[in-house]
Amino acid sequence: MPKIRVLLVDDSAVIRTLLRKILESDPQIEVVGTAPDPYVGREKLVELKPDVMILDIEMPKMDGITFLTKVMQYLPTRTMIFSSLSLERSEVALKCLEVGAIDTMAKPSIDISKGVNDFRDELIARVKVVAKSKLPIKNSSPIIINKEIKPKEMPVSGALLKTTHQILAIASSTGGTEALKVLLAGLPADLPGTVIVQHMPAVFTKTYAGLLNKMFPFEVKEAEEGDKILPGRVLIAPGDFHMEIYRSGGYYYVKLHQQPPLHGVRPAADYLMNSVAHYAGTNAIGVVLTGMGKDGAQGLVEMKKAGSFNIAQDEDSCVVFGMPKVAIEYGAIDKTMNLDHIASEILRHINKSTN
Repeated sequence: MPKIRVLLVDDSAVIRTLLRKILESDPQIEVVGTAPDPYVGREKLVELKPDVMILDIEMPKMDGITFLTKVMQYLPTRTMIFSSLSLERSEVALKCLEVGAIDTMAKPSIDISKGVNDFRDELIARVKVVAKSKLPIKNSSPIIINKEIKPKEMPVSGALLKTTHQILAIASSTGGTEALKVLLAGLPADLPGTVIVQHMPAVFTKTYAGLLNKMFPFEVKEAEEGDKILPGRVLIAPGDFHMEIYRSGGYYYVKLHQQPPLHGVRPAADYLMNSVAHYAGTNAIGVVLTGMGKDGAQGLVEMKKAGSFNIAQDEDSCVVFGMPKVAIEYGAIDKTMNLDHIASEILRHINKSTN
């Protein structure tokens, strides 16, 4: 098997040396070049044509978003953003995912001696996934930002009342930040109470929820302990916390905890899906979108046993056909379909069940 050829673009010589040492400790990876800024990075891309570029987002001469936008326009390259954790940088990293990056990973703290093996394993695994991923295809028709009044400011409608006990549970990972935008864009202001596990670093989930909240007519927020799950509300599991639901009286609520990572991730969708199976049963719809690994598959099996309706994103529209593939293999899925059609299928199922 040919080695995965990686280009490192980062203004820190320390980071470039660290990444080279870690990546080349795996016999399947070769660092073919490094660059201290985007201008050198551009020359190296043209010369070396790497399989994967690892890109910092704050560098001299040109910022990461501007550089990546140009790269995706003229020389599309599978890219992983490697960024420090902060609210400001998380916004920039998410913008990079929007313009074409496949994955994002947080830079380690200065002293990573205690967790260096975990960091090494995660970095190598992510680079291998990015190398096998499809380059995101930018939709020719951009997502329309809905300017309607949010449901919290609207009177309760009959449709909203019908979906009070419906739960929409979604699992996604690599490629999921953009896939979720497409899916949510097809849902109405009074969508069923929605809970999402999207694998991303802790600081990123709050920023991402805030961005989605500005885009859509329903409320989107990072979930907090005890949050009520309501029609017109989307709750995203906070990074580094598992999320489950429970029922008390006539309502569903969120419970957060920090049990050990499951399948190497926290939050893990299996925790969420198992709780949805237990408390919502036939009132639930499960969705698994693009992502590596198998998280969510076992929980979706339990949801299906409890009577839920489950949908998987198809291979053609996935950046990484990992999580959906495993869920399908487990027999957990009722329908497999293109990302563009999932929202309409959710609405069709809701209308069928409420009528």
